[in-house]
Amino acid sequence: MSLRDDQLATLKAAGKDFDYYNIANLDGIDHLPYSLKVLVENLVRNIDGANITDEHVKTLLDWDPNAEPSHEIQFTPSRVIMQDFTGVPCIVDLATMRDAVKDLGGDPEVINPQVQSDMVIDHSVQIDKYGIADAVQQNMDIEYQRNGERYQFLRWGQQAFKNFRVVPPGTGIIHQVNIEYLAKVVMSKAEANGNTLAYLDSCVGTDSHTTTENGLGVLGWGVGGIEAEAAMLGQPISMLVPRVVGFKLTGSIPEGVTATDVVLTITDMLRKHGVVGKFVEFYGEGIASVPLANRATIGNMGPEFGSTCGIFPIDNVTLDYLRLTGRSEEQVALVEAYAKANKLWGDTSDPDYVEPQYSEYEELDLGTVVPSIAGPKRPQDRILLSEAKSMFEKTAPAYETEKTVKDPVAVSTDFRGDFDIENGDVAIASITSCTNTSNPSVMIAAGLIARNAHAKGLKPKPWVKTSLAPGSQVVADYLKAARLQNDLDALGYQLVGFGCATCIGNSGPLLPEISEAINANDLTVTAVLSGNRNFEGRISPDVKMNYLASPPLVIAYALAGTMDFDFETQPLGTDADGNDVYLKDIWPTNAEVAAMVDGSVSREMFLKDYASVFDGDHRWKGLDVPEGELFAWNDKSTYVRKQTFFDGMKATPDPVADIHGARVLALLGDSVTTDHISPAGAFKASSPAGKYLTERGVEPKNFNSYGSRRGNHEIMVRGTFGNIRLRNQLLASVGEEVTPGGFTYDFLAKKPTTIFEASRDYIDNKVPLVVLAGKEYGTGSSRDWAAKGTVMLGVKAVITESFERIHRSNLIGMGVLPLQFPAGESYESLGLNGTETYDIAGVEKLNEGVTPKTVHVTATHEDGSKTEFDAVVRIDTPGEADYYRNGGILQYVLRNLMK
Repeated sequence: MSLRDDQLATLKAAGKDFDYYNIANLDGIDHLPYSLKVLVENLVRNIDGANITDEHVKTLLDWDPNAEPSHEIQFTPSRVIMQDFTGVPCIVDLATMRDAVKDLGGDPEVINPQVQSDMVIDHSVQIDKYGIADAVQQNMDIEYQRNGERYQFLRWGQQAFKNFRVVPPGTGIIHQVNIEYLAKVVMSKAEANGNTLAYLDSCVGTDSHTTTENGLGVLGWGVGGIEAEAAMLGQPISMLVPRVVGFKLTGSIPEGVTATDVVLTITDMLRKHGVVGKFVEFYGEGIASVPLANRATIGNMGPEFGSTCGIFPIDNVTLDYLRLTGRSEEQVALVEAYAKANKLWGDTSDPDYVEPQYSEYEELDLGTVVPSIAGPKRPQDRILLSEAKSMFEKTAPAYETEKTVKDPVAVSTDFRGDFDIENGDVAIASITSCTNTSNPSVMIAAGLIARNAHAKGLKPKPWVKTSLAPGSQVVADYLKAARLQNDLDALGYQLVGFGCATCIGNSGPLLPEISEAINANDLTVTAVLSGNRNFEGRISPDVKMNYLASPPLVIAYALAGTMDFDFETQPLGTDADGNDVYLKDIWPTNAEVAAMVDGSVSREMFLKDYASVFDGDHRWKGLDVPEGELFAWNDKSTYVRKQTFFDGMKATPDPVADIHGARVLALLGDSVTTDHISPAGAFKASSPAGKYLTERGVEPKNFNSYGSRRGNHEIMVRGTFGNIRLRNQLLASVGEEVTPGGFTYDFLAKKPTTIFEASRDYIDNKVPLVVLAGKEYGTGSSRDWAAKGTVMLGVKAVITESFERIHRSNLIGMGVLPLQFPAGESYESLGLNGTETYDIAGVEKLNEGVTPKTVHVTATHEDGSKTEFDAVVRIDTPGEADYYRNGGILQYVLRNLMK
């Protein structure tokens, strides 16, 4: 008998009996943080005597808050959720795996998601049309024209694969649909013996902001598409039991402060504290007064903290939200009964409540939070709103060049009339992203700002591209019910679509006349968005500085028209009587916002909007869908191509080998993001990806974005390291100008060229490649193509000072070796500049079932001298070692399924 058998018990909820795995009576459970209790239940339920044993559970129950992570466990998510940018490659890979299984003589139907897997199509809508009444309809029409091939493929997948559902375009943002509908908190399923098993909902997603669900008490985080595919195929995720940071919330939000200000403050605090690779858990009496929407907003920003999750326990706030969003009373009763039975109930007033122990502690009195924004290029770079003007003046010169025109530039447009634009002007002011649109308090506050501004005759400046992209149709319903949409419309904030839009880089083009004036005069214009990502080059190719702000502040900046603005001392305009109007004159009180939320957001809205959530509109239903267990690949498709990862794959992997004679493809600095490695925005006709499409008869106007073409590896490998803000210092090392973008020096051809073209030369000549970088390599979105593109360029190893968690894991998942310089060292301190050739010895120990702690790197300089060092091997678990030995996680899974 295993612990799994011993802990099986019966739970009664809403008049029904459920089987469940009781963890409440296990020794050591009381002191554990909520998040680790979730992992205990997960382990107990999935004990198989091999991957997961009684001993693993005991190790977790004996967790020492002060210990450094050293114990490996296998986490088996209950669900997988995907968005279409990262999800399409997942389904392409599954479809390709079916072909590979058939080629190896197996049954293609063994390739099916083994757990519930959902895709929400939300990343493809672009803001082509705005400021007009039917913008949302026009943008959706264009979306289907651009993405018809992808959507046909996804509809095929919906029919061909079991346990796979698709939420069609125009519904909402993945994380909002997740918390409002898909997430169960406690799941149930029929068992072979006729009973029903209740178990905890947990969910990993192919988007880093999957942590939004942490606000509901659902443990999960963003993983690369590679890890997600393995989870879909029933593979557990290897992880080390983490340190857990307890974050105590006290007090209440003061007047004039929004949930966005709170989350930017927490992000700032936790980045300074250092939480990469750790769990963050919110606790204390104060959380009972934190609305669920605020919890979701906080959880959403986990990737910006750097933590794996940012979770809240289950309590009455959770139950109230489940009721509001249309979950059945039976489901709510099950969640309550289960949480209380398994000591997962987070109500501090409960007599059985035991305060958890944590590894580290932080605390925030919400009453101390002040209005804030973040920028101009990272979400953790918080700026007090009162200091925004002076900080802009301090940072703007760094974005100017000798070509930057300092005087105002005249612009004439048909759409917005004639005006002057200058440095600092706000070119984009967009209410967008899952962080804020899932929160009625900030969306209603934006509507009230619009109402008050409209009443006083204020308008956004004509050069500002304004847009409203809600996270679900419910938002549109309650803005309409509150009679605020008309006021938003009057300020140019008509609905443009239901999706990520500006935050993912789909801000769409600026007016041609504005774009031309910006580029011809090298102007430093800005964007303000209510998103969670503001990395360089992400929002718009025309915009250099990007700022995150709450939805009401987005509108305030649209009215101001410039970042060079002090809201306390400068008026936004004048009213009909000629009186100056300041921001304080149109800002609603907290009580006004709360009353409007209570009066306009209803359970009936959620029930109506999610009643047919998988059906789609006439466009979706009208798609021509191929049939069959194998996908009929179209060689002429520029969107969906059969992957090459399994070409020539053997039933047994070849041994891994040491690396000899490698050249450096890129020499990069600190905080290189997955946006830098795998851009998601637009690309030019002159880029390698642009040339590929042009050669196939695709006009630049129909290029769409990198993200929308992730199902075509030919596009993505050409875009890898192609971000317009990337600066490859290897060019400087050989005396060339550092041209921003995807450029490098080809040591074989002895000339500068594109990274893609150089990689082809190296691959043809069988020269392996490495990438050298600084700290926090791979921060940002969990993009699988940042790793897939890296391996397809011929990169065998990446050597950095430190990695962000997801990207390191993804590199291993694609068979790329992640290495770190010795502690305290960097390529600069070692005297390396990328002109060397590299030999890496000791990798072959992995063939013996041993993961070496270090490998020996020898860098041979052009003069023949050598620099030698021992690099730390960042293969952190035995499971990751298995993936690396197999050449990647998908090959490992496919071989196991074939067995």
